[in-house]
Formats: sequence, structure tokens, C-alpha cells
Amino acid sequence: MNDRERVLTLLTGGTPDRLPWFGDLAYWAYAMEMRGEVPPGWQRTQEYYRFQRDLGVGFYLQGDWAFSTSTDASVLVETREERGCSLRLVHTPLGTLREETRYLPEAFTHAITRHLVSSWEDLRILRYWWEHTDFRPDLEGALRRRPLVGDHGVVLCYLPRSPFQEMNAALTGISNLVSFWADHRSEFEKTLQLLGERFDEAAEASLAVPADCFMIPENLSSEVVGRFYGKYVRPWEEKWTARIRQAGKHSFIHMDGTLGLIDQVAAAGFDVIEAFTPVPVGDMSIEAARARARSGPVLWGGLPGIYFTPLVDDDEFERFVRETIVTMVRDGRMVLGVADQVPPDGLRARVARVAELVDLYGRYG
Repeated sequence: MNDRERVLTLLTGGTPDRLPWFGDLAYWAYAMEMRGEVPPGWQRTQEYYRFQRDLGVGFYLQGDWAFSTSTDASVLVETREERGCSLRLVHTPLGTLREETRYLPEAFTHAITRHLVSSWEDLRILRYWWEHTDFRPDLEGALRRRPLVGDHGVVLCYLPRSPFQEMNAALTGISNLVSFWADHRSEFEKTLQLLGERFDEAAEASLAVPADCFMIPENLSSEVVGRFYGKYVRPWEEKWTARIRQAGKHSFIHMDGTLGLIDQVAAAGFDVIEAFTPVPVGDMSIEAARARARSGPVLWGGLPGIYFTPLVDDDEFERFVRETIVTMVRDGRMVLGVADQVPPDGLRARVARVAELVDLYGRYG
């Protein structure tokens, strides 16, 4: 079997010849680009896909949203640089939203230093913006990648996050969000309702994209979401896992934090809980995660990113990967993956070694 056949066999309830091994290399590859080790834009070229194939890592994830947005003339979205800070400004007749981010060169990433929605008064501006936004399918990513991926994996695209998680992860941050919930409940819930209606439109448009799988990229960490999950997150997820299944596709959630909500997330209907991070980096063993999730979803992940770096010695790396593979083979409903990305200081030899260990220990039967 090839990598595509393996994962699709597992997702449709069958048993492949061996444990599927898939990894997200995008963060590592971005760091390579920034260090000048590969050409700019390398991840969009055939060479990147050949690199991943040479390492024996199945392909599934490169962050393509399945929808695009446009606003009417009453809204202007502006981006610019100012004193070392990247600004995003959303100008509306009701006022302007301002987001500030800074690039962290040592981490090869950006950090939000001011959220787009930083006060409860901003919520009505946010609603105006989304009321005046249109959505349409964005086929470019899926159509471009399908011939590049070929038999080496699947084409996966993103739906919107649930409205609560979009606010938490991207628009407000959890501190502001809890403050809005506690002190301005009516404005908070009115905003979630409006975003839910508009994100439904975006999600429905997304299903026209020719992808094998659709992910709701929640970036869910249980200790952050906690008590809010049942009321504000799960209903939206249940609606869209059902709709994805109705469309004949496979549904994923990106759950890359703590796992205390994994039983509730599994019950929301996802086919795959992806990027799950076990102990010693996460808060739950692989066996405990399966027991909590029951037999429903495929669990995808298991190898914390730090294990691909020099911070973990070779013997511990070998032991951990080998034991993880054996546990996953015994379970029969798991995909070996990186939880959640190979870091910028990842070692190529470590990534390549996982494929060798899967060949040695990952056969079923």
C-alpha cells in the first residue's frame, strides 16, 4: 500500500498493511526558508513534496483554507508595518479594529501583542465587519496540491473554526473573551450568534472544494476552553461534522493542547482527532486518550515535536517512538503523527528514522 491508500483504508474502517505515518513539516520548512537553507516559497514547489516523500513522511497538511472572503465598500482591511510591528486595521463606519503582531526571529513565528478585539465596545465593530463580508469557495490550494501529493497522502483543507474558538484563538484571546462573557454577556452571545450564521455560510461554501478531508482547525486545549465547550463550541462542531460526512468527506479537529475534553470532542462526531500530544509533554497517555475517546475517532499524533530536536537524546527518542508505534498498532485506529509540528531545530535524521522504525515495528497482524 502507498500512504494515501493506508490512511484512506483506516478512515473507512479497514486495516492497512502497516501503521500510517504522517507529519506536519511546515514550521520546520518555514524556518529553513528564513535561514536561507532553501529558496523562498519552497513549500509551494515540487521539491518540497519530494523532500517529504524522501523522508518517508505522508503528506496531509499545509494550511489551505477552503474559502475566501471579500468585503463591501463600507469596510477596508489595511495591513502595514510600523516601528517593527505588523498592523492589521479593519476600518468600518462604526470604528476601527487594530491588531498588532511582532516577529520573533529566534522562534520563526509571530506573536500577537494587541488583539483585534480588545474591548467589549469592539464587538459591535466586529459584527459589522462580518455582516458585510461575503464568502466563496477557494479551490486554488486543493487543485494545486492534488497532483503534487499524488499517492503520498491526502488533500486536506480548512473550514472556519467554531465562532468561540475563532474569537479565542484569533480575535480576542481567552482573557478578553472570558471578560466579555462575564461582564457583557448579551454582547458576547449576540456576537457568537452572528459569527455562527456567517461561518455557516463559509463552511457550506468550503464543501465545494475538491478535498479528501476537511479540518476544523480549533487549536483546542481543554484547560483553556473548559466549561465553555458544551454550550458554545460543541453544537457548531456537531453540525459541521455531520455535514462533512453527508458530503462524503472525512472530518478532522486540530486538538493540540491538553486532552481533558477528548471524550466530549469525540462525541461531537469527528472522524479524526489530530495532533494529540501524550505524556510526557501532554497531560494524558495514549492508552488513556483512547479510553476517554472510546472507539469512535481515529487518533492522529503521538510524537511531541521536542522529540525531533537535540533536547532529547538518541536513546530516549528511539525508545519513545518504538513504544508509541507498538501501542498504536495494538489499538488499530491510530495514525502516527507529529504533535503538532517538527520545530525549527528539528533533525533530519530523526524525521527519517521514524519511517525506518515504522517499517520495523508498525506492521499489523
